[in-house]
Amino acid sequence: MNTTQKMIDELLAPIKQFLQCPTPDAWIEEATKPEHLVPLLVDHCNCELKASQTAIFLIRKYAVDAESGQALLDWAKPYEEFVYGKDRDTSAFHGKKNGLSAPLTPKADFPFGQELIDKMVRLIKEEFHHFEQVLEIMENRGIPYSSLNAGRYARGLMKTVRTHEPAALVDKLIIGAFIEARSCERFAKLAPYLDDELKKFYISLLRSEARHYQDYLKLAEQIAGEDISARVAQIGAKEAELINTPDDTFRFHSGVPAVATA
Repeated sequence: MNTTQKMIDELLAPIKQFLQCPTPDAWIEEATKPEHLVPLLVDHCNCELKASQTAIFLIRKYAVDAESGQALLDWAKPYEEFVYGKDRDTSAFHGKKNGLSAPLTPKADFPFGQELIDKMVRLIKEEFHHFEQVLEIMENRGIPYSSLNAGRYARGLMKTVRTHEPAALVDKLIIGAFIEARSCERFAKLAPYLDDELKKFYISLLRSEARHYQDYLKLAEQIAGEDISARVAQIGAKEAELINTPDDTFRFHSGVPAVATA
C-alpha cells in the first residue's frame, strides 16, 4: 500500500463509520460520463460557496455582534457577486477579493462563541480557497461558470432541523458534519475515475473536508451538553435516504440517478 492510499484509508475510516451508506456505484458511473464534467465542476464550485455561507450564517446568528457580522458579509460579497451576478469576469473577481477586515467579537451571552468562531473562520477560509481552485481548473479548461440550480440534498437535510434552541443549532451542526463527511467520501470514491489533475485535486481536499466534519460534530456535542448519538443516527438515516433513492437531478450530492433505476 502506498503512502497516499494509506492516508486516504486513515482519513476515511471514521467517515465510513459515521455515514450510514456509501455512495452508490450508479452515481459514480453517472458522474464519470463526459457530459457531466461541467455540471460536476460548477456544482462543486457552488458547494464551496454554500459551505462558506452556512458557516458565516452560523457565526452571525449565534456568535458575534452586528459589526462583526457585517465584516463576514463583506468578506463573502465578491464570491456571491460572481456566482449570483451577471458579470462573471474572473479577473475582476480576483481583484475584488478580500480577507476578513477585522477580528470578530464574540457575544457575551453565548459561551461557545469563540470556539464556533475559530472553527468556522478556518472553514470559511479553506472553502473560499477551494472555490478559487475549482474556478481556476474550470478557467484552464475553457469551462465558463454558469448558473446551476441546487439539488435536493441540503434542502432535504434541513427539513430535519428542530425549531427550538439550542436543538436547532445542534441539528444544523450535525447536518454540516454529514455534508462534509459525504463530500470527503465522494471525493475519494470519484478520484480514481478522473483525469490526473482532478484526481490529485480531489485527493488534496480530503484532509480539510475530514477535519470540517470533525469540527462540526465536536461543536454539536459541546453545545448539546449531552449524548447526541441518537440524533446523529436520525439525521444520518435521512442523509442515507437522500443518497440511496432515485434523483432526477445530477449534482455533487445527488442520489441514485433516476435513469439508473428506470
